[in-house]
Formats: sequence, C-alpha cells, structure tokens
Amino acid sequence: MYSCQLSGSDFFLSVLVLLYFQVVLASLGFEGKMSFKRSKSGTEKTLSTEEEQIKVLEVKKLIGPIAEKCPVLCSDASILRYLRARSYNTKKTAKMLKGTIKWRLEFKPEKIQWSDVAQEAERGRLYKADYLDKQGRNVFVIRPGVQSTNTPMAQIKYLIYCLENAIWNSDSNQEQMVWLIDFQGWNTSCLSMKVARDTAQILQAHYPERLGIAIFYNPPKMFESFWMMVKPFLETKTHKKVIFVYPANAKSCAVMEEHLDMEKVESYFGGKNTVGFNYEAYARKMKADESNISRIFDLCCSSSPGLSVTSASVSEEASSEIAICSNLEDADGSSANGKQDCSRYESNKVNEPKKT
Repeated sequence: MYSCQLSGSDFFLSVLVLLYFQVVLASLGFEGKMSFKRSKSGTEKTLSTEEEQIKVLEVKKLIGPIAEKCPVLCSDASILRYLRARSYNTKKTAKMLKGTIKWRLEFKPEKIQWSDVAQEAERGRLYKADYLDKQGRNVFVIRPGVQSTNTPMAQIKYLIYCLENAIWNSDSNQEQMVWLIDFQGWNTSCLSMKVARDTAQILQAHYPERLGIAIFYNPPKMFESFWMMVKPFLETKTHKKVIFVYPANAKSCAVMEEHLDMEKVESYFGGKNTVGFNYEAYARKMKADESNISRIFDLCCSSSPGLSVTSASVSEEASSEIAICSNLEDADGSSANGKQDCSRYESNKVNEPKKT
C-alpha cells in the first residue's frame, strides 16, 4: 500500500497526472476505469493463431450481417485488436465493436477535412512527424506545454483527424504508432480535464491497441512517481510500452535511440533536426494525404482502401446508414420497439462525439 499526504496544489496536479495517464493507458488498450486490483500473473493472455481465428469467427457471428457492410472495421485484423483490448472475451468484443460502428456513423471521422482542423494544427501542439520509428511506425509528436487557443471539441476533432490520417496511410502490416511527448513548458494549466477525459474515452472505445510505445520526454517527476504506483497493476506488455526519457540521463536517452533515428528527431527531443515543426510543409503533406484517401469510403464505417465511391453509393448512403443503425439496435436489443432515431446521421456532417 502507498501512503502520502498531498497539499491542495499537489492533489490537483495528481488528478491531472491521472487523467493524462488515462489517455495513454486507453491508447495502450488498458481499461479506462482502473480498479487497482493487483494483477495475479502480470502477463497478458495469449492465444494460438487457430484459437484467435475461432474467436474472430465468434465475434462476426455475434455482430451478424453488419460485418459485411463494414468490411474494414470488421476485418480479421481489426477484430483481433478489439479482442486483445477485451482479453478475448467475444461478447465484450462484439459490444465494443458495435459501439464503434455506431460512433462512426454519428461522428463521421473520415469526413473531417484539413480545413476543419487547420487552425488547431497551426501551433504544432500535435502533429504526425515526417519520419517513422525503427519499426516503421508512424510517430505522433505531442507538446502539451504548447497552449491551444481552440475549444476542446476542436482539439479532439484534430486528434481524430490525425489518427485517421495515420491509420489509412500506414503500411497494412503496421497497425500501431508511437507517441513522442515533450513536456517542455508543461504545467497544470496546460491540460483540460474535459479534453483528457473525452480523449481517453474515444481512444479506449474506438481506437484500441493502436499505440505501440509512448515516450515521455523530460516529464515532471510526479509523472514517473505516479507511474511506479500504477505499474504493478498492469500487464507486462502495457507497462513496457511507456518510456521515461530525461536529457541528463544517458541510459534513458540510449533507450530512446533504440527506437528512433536521432538524425531525424527534432532538437527539442535531443535530436539533430533543428527545423522542427513547419506548418506550411505540414499542411501541404496532410492535404495531399487527404486527397489520397478521400474516395476510399462508401460508408462512414466501411469500404476497402482503394475502392472508389460511385454516384449510386453516395445517393444510397443515408438509407444504408439507417439500415445499419437499425440492425445494430436490433442486435443489441437496447432500443425502444427495436427502432433507432437515425435522423441525426446527416451526410457530410461532423457531430460532437457521442458519450458511450
């Protein structure tokens, strides 16, 4: 057991630290509601390829015909990520996946455009780096010490835009990404509780098992102290994905070099790249990526990469969404009289994230 006395300011900082770690842990596939029951084994559950395939088929059966209408989200690889996030419990996995389908129908993340998030991107608080890690994974640079002038909704929408961009522009064999977090200038006023809470919810519920590693560069010591308290309650695979790096600690810097090419990494992370974030170049890159993936959806949750959207599929989108929505509600048995109000699923409209 841990025991300590905190002043008012220390307590507030602890709450912020907890929220920040909820975001990280959600990305790692860890449950957002931490029970703090010590893990008995400290190891993750693993299955053979044959056992995993049986689980995948069970989930598809539980989801029903909706799986055919959402082939990408209900692909074997996607279902496996959801299964791992739910410790291979097929009923929980099916419920989680159906929740994501509903969320995508309402929020329409694939329809967020650069013009919707360009202002939020301008300060370089979050961006996808123009280099990969040594395993070929996309790298997200996060600088929480850089203040955002936009609303929480704008910040969340931009994060989702970046995640979608990275996922659809990644190698098909590489599903995970790296978070490189710079804490220069960070203080308690830099983190919005609402943004942290909503971000953790979205990452946990709709982007499971997407984070490969999170590198905390020069964080306040309280972050590491909190992590040491949480670590015993996590699976080994989870706590191994969080790395603390301090510029004055040669050993921790060496660990960072194992994952990244320091010739390409920005100087504020101890790398050789002195240019850093260039907004104009970044905007051109994101808009180019956007044009490459703008035609790969015929529904907000479906379509295979490279499949063009025809006029017929566009005109039928609304009715198709209503059909999927109705099937989801029937499958859940959670709607009144088996019906769902789908009038809010308007084409080309991006809504607030739905609380689930």
